[in-house]
Amino acid sequence: MSLFDDDLPKKSMATHIVGSDLSLMSVDELTAHINILQVEIQRLEVEREKKSIGRKAAESLFRS
Repeated sequence: MSLFDDDLPKKSMATHIVGSDLSLMSVDELTAHINILQVEIQRLEVEREKKSIGRKAAESLFRS
């Protein structure tokens, strides 16, 4: 273990694999996975909005 390991970003222990078997998960595990996916959806929506703004700006520039 390095002296500088604290500087590295922490990885989430819970991950979700799309299409995985959900029947073996507890309610707490399902809740954790839902939370992970909701955060990821929000992150994707923010990125989509950034790209949409950039695209609209480029389209208006080239229409002139």
